[in-house]
Amino acid sequence: MSSLMGLLELDLSRNNLSGSIPSFLGSLKLQKLNLSFNRLQGEVPTRGVFTKKNSIFLDGNLGFCGGIAEMMFPPCKGVESSKEKLSILWKILIPIMIIGGLCIVILIFFKCKESNGNPSPFVDTIGVQLFMRFSYADLVKATNGFSESNVLGFGRFGSVYKAIIDDDNDTIVAVKVLNLDVKGASKSFMAECRALGGIRHRNLVKLVSVCDTVDFKGNDFKALVYEFKANRSLDKWLHNNEEESGGDFKRLSIIQRLNIALDIAQGVEYLHFGSGSSIIHGDLKPNNILLDHDMVACVGDFGLAKIHSNILPSSCESNMSSIGIKGTIGYVPPEYGTFGSISMLGDVYSFGVILLEMFTNKRPTNDLFGGEVNIHRYVNSALPHGIMEIIDPELDTRALKMEFIVRILKIGVSCSKENPRDRMPMNLVVSELAGILAQCMN
Repeated sequence: MSSLMGLLELDLSRNNLSGSIPSFLGSLKLQKLNLSFNRLQGEVPTRGVFTKKNSIFLDGNLGFCGGIAEMMFPPCKGVESSKEKLSILWKILIPIMIIGGLCIVILIFFKCKESNGNPSPFVDTIGVQLFMRFSYADLVKATNGFSESNVLGFGRFGSVYKAIIDDDNDTIVAVKVLNLDVKGASKSFMAECRALGGIRHRNLVKLVSVCDTVDFKGNDFKALVYEFKANRSLDKWLHNNEEESGGDFKRLSIIQRLNIALDIAQGVEYLHFGSGSSIIHGDLKPNNILLDHDMVACVGDFGLAKIHSNILPSSCESNMSSIGIKGTIGYVPPEYGTFGSISMLGDVYSFGVILLEMFTNKRPTNDLFGGEVNIHRYVNSALPHGIMEIIDPELDTRALKMEFIVRILKIGVSCSKENPRDRMPMNLVVSELAGILAQCMN
């Protein structure tokens, strides 16, 4: 393969490949390289396609080191020479020695000030890998005093602000400030920390920091800091909320909707099967799907997430997963109200409703629905010959064969069936949607 100098895209994901990444891949003129979900490990090259973070996909492998700084992999052991190690060591030690005394004084001062037992500003005991560290003062400055002009949205447990971090790159992040007066807000904070602290995936919103401290008045303050997604929520794109968006949102094309559906499915599949524990989102809906500048969809808002450990006994899992069942009307599966426990198949139901909403442009709470009629039955009754009467009339269906549209809607119907045992599992959903996308691109 090293002679394929004209190769632009290479997808070797899910092939059970093992060993290290071949160095010759850095010499090719690749624009996109997908090595995700294999058994690769070792040092990541720093040439060619490996210099572009958004062009390589390495999720779901055994573990990597090195690579460009933006990838945030740990340094490789034994790579530097003794001289290089010594030089790096001095570069680290000298500034530490210079400011060490001052840091100790500051730490003692804050410890004394926090004599009432409040936690320190930086949480490192809840499983979160902190790539940035922020104090309350940092977040006040970055959001211009939590200004209304920086509000991105409001949620059940708090508000989300756009924040500009004063660093070399003026990094933009999204800061979710918890309203601790709302019952369950603190539990929501811990749920998001536990769910996102140890996982990374292209289709999951990345948690970059947390802040658990006190404000300037001595009140408890909790915030989560996420990567900023420039194109906001899927809900705004689907329903074109011009009053909120100022008319900047255009209708999504049918191919964009298919790509977004696959992104969501891949994110949920990773939550369910991609780590040592099964994570149940619990509140999937278009408002919780965020789109980046390339219109890649990321699942966000894990305030109701539950973790099913593969180590804990089943009795413990049952207790964890049955407390405080909540969700959003229209997207909550019927069994949650009957049995009082959440499951992966509940996430599948919510995804199915979202998929049908994406292609009909009708919310599950639309006035059309009520009594015995819901979005599932509305679409199912139109399959296969009446779909032109129910899909979004603004969709240009010429970009996708009618048989593909029928298959997509059938997936949504299968996922949103009333009986959980009849629903299509998420790994099969990913396979089906990926197959449709591949076929319609040929």
